[in-house]
Parts: sequence; structure tokens; C-alpha cells
Amino acid sequence: MLPTPEQVKNYIANGLACEHLEVEGDGQHFFATIVSNSFEGKRLIQRHQLVYAALGERMKQEIHALSMKTLTPAEWQNA
Repeated sequence: MLPTPEQVKNYIANGLACEHLEVEGDGQHFFATIVSNSFEGKRLIQRHQLVYAALGERMKQEIHALSMKTLTPAEWQNA
């Protein structure tokens, strides 16, 4: 069964403290906007690794494609 955007949102939220989190998608391809203090001082690849770690095995099994915008709260305020 394909995951819903709400399920993907919950997967991320359960593994990563988020100030703001939006997920859109069609069951196979998802786009997430993730705002977290955990991204402070981290490069883009490190931010993505935190999200992938939160998703764990689901990234290999359930979620085929995930595009993401990862921002700190300050970056989100200025966006």
C-alpha cells in the first residue's frame, strides 16, 4: 500500500523535531517543506541525512521519491 502525504509527515515528525512541516504527494513522489532547529549550522546534505534518518527503512521500501526544502526557523522567517 502506498503511503499518504499525512503518513510521510508523521514519519518525519516522529523522528525529527520540526517547527513547521508540510508534505504533498501522490503516494510515490513527495515534496516536503521542513523547518527544524536541528538544521542550524548544517550543510544541505547533512540536513537531508537527518530527514532520511528519521524516515529510516521507509525511504527504501515505501517512499520512492522525496524532494525537500530544509530550513532553519530563521531561514523560514526570511523566506
